[in-house]
Amino acid sequence: MLAELQNSIGNDVLTGLAQAGGAIALCAAVVALCRWQSVHVEREAVISMARGLVQMVLVGLVLALLLHGRLLIGCLILFMMTIAAAITAAQRLKGMAGALPLCFWSIAAGAGIVIAAMLATRSLQPDISMLVPVGSMIIANAMNACAQAIERLRSELLAHVGQIEAGLSLGAEPAVIVAPYLQSAVYASLLPRLDMMKSLGLVWIPGVMAGMVVSGASPVYAGIYQFIIVAMILAASGITGLVATVLMRSRAFSAAAQLTIRPAETTASSRASGQAR
Repeated sequence: MLAELQNSIGNDVLTGLAQAGGAIALCAAVVALCRWQSVHVEREAVISMARGLVQMVLVGLVLALLLHGRLLIGCLILFMMTIAAAITAAQRLKGMAGALPLCFWSIAAGAGIVIAAMLATRSLQPDISMLVPVGSMIIANAMNACAQAIERLRSELLAHVGQIEAGLSLGAEPAVIVAPYLQSAVYASLLPRLDMMKSLGLVWIPGVMAGMVVSGASPVYAGIYQFIIVAMILAASGITGLVATVLMRSRAFSAAAQLTIRPAETTASSRASGQAR
């Protein structure tokens, strides 16, 4: 393994770094153009590109070491990716109590069920060289679906506080009142994946298919297998969105069926009035 790792650090790596420098220069030009239009993304762009490059280099080193590892090692890697995905998704939900465990269980449910099903049906081989890249794509899309679903549901609840409280005052169940908002949130989280499925092969040719064709696989089989992966991404996103919204719905109401998610202005005024009293 060490010899394989040493062999991988050579001309290919230097060429890749040079090509990455060209990509960074192009991104820097776009950032400069944005700044010219008073769109300031300099700091976030620098941090994102630096993190992305370092993380991908580290992933390459880890895969070079563990390329022929066992299924247990691959599952451990995917588990760590799930934790990182939950942390990333939770950061988009600032101010929400319990955001991290909510995101973790939602992503783990969606990605875990789909990856397990793919392994059980032999659609995904247990080799790390295949398990980790495909699993990471499923986890990443589940992460995006989780954040999109929760953000959409929270915005829907905040925008319809009056209607929700009116329904509660009439004795309606919380689950019945928020059902339309939950449906809207899940659909919003699935929409990018649905569009990705519709444009598959027409607008873009995904990297897995391209890599399989380059490695000598049948183009037809590569296309079918790429469809399987995108379909599994859609399934994982759907499960994640459903679990995330259901978990958030349980957190949105107290044990007495009172809405706990409220606009910041209302919360601040309530605290101020309480202090005045």
